[in-house]
Amino acid sequence: MQEYLQSLNENQHEAVLHTEGPLMIVAGAGSGKTKVLTSRIAHLIHLGVDSFRILALTFTNKAAKEMKERIELMLGNSEARNLYIGTFHSVFSRILRVEAERLGYPSNFTIYDTDDAKSVIKAIVKEKNLDDKTYKASIIYNRISSAKNNLYSYREYQADSDIQQEDARSNRPLIGQIFEAYSKRCFKNGAMDFDDLLVNMYILLSNFPEALSKYQMKFRYVMIDEYQDTNLAQYHIVKLLGAMHENICVVGDDAQSIYSFRGASMENIFQFQKDYDDVKIIKLEQNYRSTRNIIEAANKVIAKNENQIRKNLWTEKENGDKIKLVCSFTDNDEGNLYRMLLPN
Repeated sequence: MQEYLQSLNENQHEAVLHTEGPLMIVAGAGSGKTKVLTSRIAHLIHLGVDSFRILALTFTNKAAKEMKERIELMLGNSEARNLYIGTFHSVFSRILRVEAERLGYPSNFTIYDTDDAKSVIKAIVKEKNLDDKTYKASIIYNRISSAKNNLYSYREYQADSDIQQEDARSNRPLIGQIFEAYSKRCFKNGAMDFDDLLVNMYILLSNFPEALSKYQMKFRYVMIDEYQDTNLAQYHIVKLLGAMHENICVVGDDAQSIYSFRGASMENIFQFQKDYDDVKIIKLEQNYRSTRNIIEAANKVIAKNENQIRKNLWTEKENGDKIKLVCSFTDNDEGNLYRMLLPN
């Protein structure tokens, strides 16, 4: 048995060895999902899969770096360096630089960070002689970002009566016009913001069949970490990329979905089960991080969720300290109390 398989529990072992076909790993908190993902990649390479045929998408650079380092240690060679492991944005920017001309961008397009994007919006608001307190850059940016994450162009935004009514009620009826000016300004400047990296990747795969075929053939195995945090754009991109081989492995937990405010859709993890008739579902329920009292309390809270993938976290750890319920009137009070409770 390979060394990377020896420390896995039964369910982790099953997830690593299940390499073909759609797989959903429901990973409870502290259940070793990173170990499973890295071991699964190492196992694929051990089976003879070329590392550049494996795509692994994460939500943070830290997670991607940790995965690569672990795989290098497991394999003891440089194969991990050829892996496409990174955040959605970093991997897609890498692909879009190769394919930029198809979309009318230069290959050396600029990537605007949040501050850059807000500066452009501020300039547009000023040019249109609008009140910058009503049309605050951060509010407009978040509104545009939300639209893009749901694959709305400025034309679709302007044509949606519900959206227009909502903007009118908030006393910002001209957001659609700012969205249009912003989109045109970015394109003219040869720039994409973070959301454009997702939108343009979707456009590339949807509108250019030869590009879609190229990357479907390239990435024989697709793995997604923290799938419950994906938005609509990410969901469609992953589905398109994996449509040829259907060797898609998603790792997530509906009970850990906390990013709906930034466009994440917990429905994606439920939809995955409907998208593939032969999907395999493996649950990682053993927690290696927390005490028994914490796990039992978590299970009781999670049990109240109306829509959920049923699971029962457990641990071999001791009971631990009893849970303390603390009520605070403000976030500052809560922070001060938390600091007092920390061990010296």
